[in-house]
Amino acid sequence: MTYDIDRIEALLGEGVRDKVYPGAVWAVGDATGARAQGAVGVLDPHEPDVPMCADTVFDVASLTKILAVWSSLGALWEDGALDLDQPLGGFWPEVTGRSLGAVTARQLLTHTAGLPLRAQLRNLYGTDEDDIRRGVLHEQLHRRPGEAVEYTDRAALILGYLAEHLTGQPLDQLANARVWQPLGMNSTRFGPLPDEIAVRCAPTELDPDTDTHLKGVAHDFSTRLLGGVCGIAGTFTVVDDLAMFLRHLLTDTSAWTANSLTVQTGTLEPARGLFWHPAPGTAPGEDVWVHYGFTGTGMWLAPRQQRWAVLLTNKLYYTRDRQPLTEIRNAFRGLAFPDPSGGHHRARISSARPA
Repeated sequence: MTYDIDRIEALLGEGVRDKVYPGAVWAVGDATGARAQGAVGVLDPHEPDVPMCADTVFDVASLTKILAVWSSLGALWEDGALDLDQPLGGFWPEVTGRSLGAVTARQLLTHTAGLPLRAQLRNLYGTDEDDIRRGVLHEQLHRRPGEAVEYTDRAALILGYLAEHLTGQPLDQLANARVWQPLGMNSTRFGPLPDEIAVRCAPTELDPDTDTHLKGVAHDFSTRLLGGVCGIAGTFTVVDDLAMFLRHLLTDTSAWTANSLTVQTGTLEPARGLFWHPAPGTAPGEDVWVHYGFTGTGMWLAPRQQRWAVLLTNKLYYTRDRQPLTEIRNAFRGLAFPDPSGGHHRARISSARPA
């Protein structure tokens, strides 16, 4: 099946013209690698002569949950070092006897653990990293585990702490050793970035403290509070590294990936796998899974179709309004995973474009 590259470029170019984002980098492919990729727009509207390009570095925000936390936990699960269904209090002394001790890793990965919904780390626990860790791990649950699907950053933060407990390694070192380096993802790292790399980074939101756009420093406030490394966000990467990562997942024969891309939440809504979730607007038979990042990033995986897709933007440069990018993302997904019968996605795409 071929890709309509002209329509992808036109769609993403429209987002530049409508100031949904300054620029975007994209790629689509299969198990053999990228089949098509490109870039539109500029890195920074204040530097109109500097285009977005294949080696632009992006703050991918919550894609960290997949790239660092989910993938590292998968390696530990395959090692036999993690039982997804054992209550955490049975093997993690920091949470034994605490509310979190009754929760399982599977419930954290499906966002059914009953955790408080907002991070609010500084307001609740101050600015000391040890105090924050202790506060997060000892916090009371918001509801009973397994009762509801409620997305919260705390799930990934706690699972990052769990991975560090199980290995004795900081999360950035663990992800680099177990995932990024073995896959050749040499441009993937946690920030803050050194100056020579930050210059290629797509700027995100205006920082009121400095009156400049964040560039090479994580946008996520909780991540910055924790020194740039945590399970919530903080990873910086390029499109080629994400292509390698997704290509690997298509060829991965482990049960970890297969289980993760299967609904794990029963009849609860919205449906969730392990951190991944079904792409909005797709039918279960299409088997398209996605994870997004708040900065304007997303990656999709469709095992049955043996396809993947990446869309990287810095939409936060302009606004926190989600809707314009949501429409473009959904249209991009339709082009990246076209309906073999034709027409179905085509109508959806034309109606999903911003006015």
